[in-house]
Amino acid sequence: MGSGVAVAALFTLSLLLVSYEVDSAIGVNWGTVSFHKLRPSTVVDLLKANKITKVKLFDTNPDALRALMGTGIQVMVGIPNEMLATFNPDLFVQQNLSRFIGKNGADIRYVAVGNEPFLTSYGGQFQNYVVPAMVNLQQSLVRANLANYVKLVVPCNADAYEANVPSQGTFRPELTQIMTQLVSFLNSNGSPFVVNIYPFLSLYGNSDFPQDYAFFEGSSHPVPDGPSTYYNAFDGNFDTLVAALTKLGYGQMPIVIGEIGWPTDGAVGANLTAAQVFNQGLISHVLSNKGTPLRPGSPPADVYLFGLLDEGAKSTLPGNFERHWGIFSFDGQAKYRLNLGLGNRGLKNAKNVQYLPSRWCVAHPSRDMTLVGDHLRLACSAADCTTLNNGGSCSQLGEKDNISYAFNSYYQMQMQNEKSCDFDGLGMVTFLDPSVGDCRFLVGVTDKGLPSSAKPMARWSIYHICIGVVILTLTM
Repeated sequence: MGSGVAVAALFTLSLLLVSYEVDSAIGVNWGTVSFHKLRPSTVVDLLKANKITKVKLFDTNPDALRALMGTGIQVMVGIPNEMLATFNPDLFVQQNLSRFIGKNGADIRYVAVGNEPFLTSYGGQFQNYVVPAMVNLQQSLVRANLANYVKLVVPCNADAYEANVPSQGTFRPELTQIMTQLVSFLNSNGSPFVVNIYPFLSLYGNSDFPQDYAFFEGSSHPVPDGPSTYYNAFDGNFDTLVAALTKLGYGQMPIVIGEIGWPTDGAVGANLTAAQVFNQGLISHVLSNKGTPLRPGSPPADVYLFGLLDEGAKSTLPGNFERHWGIFSFDGQAKYRLNLGLGNRGLKNAKNVQYLPSRWCVAHPSRDMTLVGDHLRLACSAADCTTLNNGGSCSQLGEKDNISYAFNSYYQMQMQNEKSCDFDGLGMVTFLDPSVGDCRFLVGVTDKGLPSSAKPMARWSIYHICIGVVILTLTM
């Protein structure tokens, strides 16, 4: 790897003096791991309506890139970790960059080489591929005359560094060599260090973590560090990285926040109020240009909120909250008031969303539900039932409402296919919205034409769920 970096340096000597000055902005992560995907053009219109000028993708989805062409929105695309060992860099540049970049094209500024490839839980399986992939890809960018325009970055999880107090920050010992190579490469090519910071996860994973320290309102548990005092987790985490970079000789390297946010459901502490307070506090903090104790007056170069939309098909292995990070719900509707500092006082909803017909699948009112367990397991193993769990917005539903929610989630995921609401006769379709309080029973959306099975049928049984049944949370 060391010789590879040296070879790359020969191609990049002309870039050594590239300025780190960039236009700071609030961007968003556009993830697409969803059962109900909006048309890319609808999402791009949503970005434009909210004056969002920077977006981060996790792949090189051609439909998304085509929709972004001619918009002037700056784009970061990504190479999944699983591809790092095998992808062809010349082919990647040709198929995913060159054909989209140009006059009235997609404004692709960054390629993320992997996503958190040094994450502790990966056990090192990707880390040896990162620098060789960057070196080879940089050479391909040079050959394609894109090296001065498209920069390579590696979004890192904050677990790549550690310290008791921020000023003592260092990279994990097993990463010292590779991080030295990585930051040298970034510096030589005018790229920032990209890090994902999640105060919510610190709070979620540690019952002793002071709740107010996760936010930006000031803390009753500040962290003293020599002459400095830290009043929020973001500043402390950011400066721990600054200290780690300084120890490698790159204390002035620009830092971009690749992911940061707060979920609205799926766990205790994940709710609309907390998400609004955190994200608004973050935006106000960053745009104030106050900076941090180790970088006063110098906030992150850019901050990408995680995320734009809820992703109902994401893995729940980290927690049920994984499906609820969006500032917009899956259908592009704002969850709460948020001023992004981009000219609008609040969020604007997506328009021209193509919903499935307004109908829901619910538990049949006159059927015995004794044997419903297997059906619930089927529905919730395939569809999203995370809001039913402890701390979720639907966790206080009664027994039949629980069943109805699970049935409906499966029914909508199956694009309202008639047979998907059967459940051996235990389910039925209604035209009346069964949502209860803050618990929303969704109607799916589609990015394609409606399937024939979702067209309106001649006859329907109409049933309205009665509110006020005995509260009984099912174990699923």
